[in-house]
Amino acid sequence: MPLMNIGQAARATGVSAKMIRHYEEVGLIPPASRTDAGYRQYAQADVHTLRFVRHARDLGFSIAEIGELVGLWQDRQRPSRQVKALAQAHIQELRRKAQELLAMTATLEHLVHCCHGDDRPECPILESLAAAGAAEPTSRRQGGTVRRARKPTAA
Repeated sequence: MPLMNIGQAARATGVSAKMIRHYEEVGLIPPASRTDAGYRQYAQADVHTLRFVRHARDLGFSIAEIGELVGLWQDRQRPSRQVKALAQAHIQELRRKAQELLAMTATLEHLVHCCHGDDRPECPILESLAAAGAAEPTSRRQGGTVRRARKPTAA
């Protein structure tokens, strides 16, 4: 199989050239070989790894988890229980996030129900956001995870 440049590898894998460079930088794929002019070249094994990474990202695994998965995938002596444990932990995290999203949805649905949506300036949606902002001066977003939405206080 001939080597591919970054654009060809991007088209073959569905991973953007920018993300390919990032994955190389963080060590998910090995550094690409280079032409005399400095252009990256990718072998079929690199393309296969990029497809693996893309699929893992599609399933919501973090970069760190994907690094573990790539290492396990490349280690033909690994016990499958390690892979299963990683996948099970990810399932639990996805379920936790789904519960948070459901709680946020319920809160917003309640606020939308309480808002008249007419020409009056009173709006329970904005009032709830302002009350939460006054009660919590620091950001509730920490480490890329949205914390559990609070129940509306009054409507």
